[in-house]
Amino acid sequence: MFLMNTWYVASKSEEIGSTHPLGRKICNEPMVFYRQADGTLAAVEDFCPHRGAPLSLGYVCEGKLVCGYHGLEMGCDGKVIAMPGQRVRGFPSVKSYAVVERHGFVWVWPGDQALADASLIPDLQWANNPEWAYGGGYYHIRASYLLMIDNLMDLTHETYVHASSIGQKEIDETPCKTTVEGDHVMTSRFMEGLPEAPPFWRMALRNHGLPDDQPVDRWQICHFNPPSHVMIEVGVALAGLGGRDAPNDRKVYSIVVDFITPETETTHHYYCGMARKFSPDNEALTLAIQEGQGKVFSEDTDILERQQENLAKWPQRKLLMLNIDAGGVQSRRVIERLSARERAAAQAVAEGAPA
Repeated sequence: MFLMNTWYVASKSEEIGSTHPLGRKICNEPMVFYRQADGTLAAVEDFCPHRGAPLSLGYVCEGKLVCGYHGLEMGCDGKVIAMPGQRVRGFPSVKSYAVVERHGFVWVWPGDQALADASLIPDLQWANNPEWAYGGGYYHIRASYLLMIDNLMDLTHETYVHASSIGQKEIDETPCKTTVEGDHVMTSRFMEGLPEAPPFWRMALRNHGLPDDQPVDRWQICHFNPPSHVMIEVGVALAGLGGRDAPNDRKVYSIVVDFITPETETTHHYYCGMARKFSPDNEALTLAIQEGQGKVFSEDTDILERQQENLAKWPQRKLLMLNIDAGGVQSRRVIERLSARERAAAQAVAEGAPA
């Protein structure tokens, strides 16, 4: 179950150079991304209409995508331009996709290009803002994207999966609250007067010139927005100064950025990182956080991929739903509702009725 008429992160901008295309399957659709002569991006179906070879195995020459099998040249609109020694007027076209480069990421619209609206790409408050620093990476996860959403909308697991970095017992001892406003699901947890911060946050406090051995207030606010983006406000402040609302020089405040892009029903692309609003010029800290996050995400990956294996092995087993699962449950309901709307609109068009 994928939403198609929406924007997904396909790659980071630097992954697509001027001479080599990038092949990526998104929502079960094989796509190839490349840069045209003026540097703008194009995306077409990763299928050569001549013999079916993946166009991503080719190269880019003077802004044109060239198949690496027989030299067929493909246009950004999915139409064949030329082929050495051959007439190509009757060659069938392949699908092309709306693609936009923004915030350092490449965004693709897998569905109807006519419906693609660049204004719907989320506005990221931390992007291109000198008060913030960002570092992140890419992971290919052999598990459903829905399982990752479940994981990120319920951080209770941190106590157990990430005990050596960001976990602490107070997380699962503190109730969380889930609210839904339209398509936005939010799960929040506020912990006050903790004896100390966990190791990751003690490191962050030190790098911001704050003591790491004093009581702190901690917060976790998980935001889901369709199709599959999760932004998590996290941080700690010296206790008694207002927590999340404490002055900037008394807290370390960040947003964990999670762009979750379905590849197939049981695999997904995961672009994740941390945008922080403290010590933005400290490049060593950015690298240290990125390395620490990598370890945390590898722990999540192991859990999710093994969970996916179990679910595939025993598909008939019903899973338990507890109050801590509310964020994931509500996020799935949003996806299901919007998917039903998409299907109804497509059916109406097929039947010739107004969508």
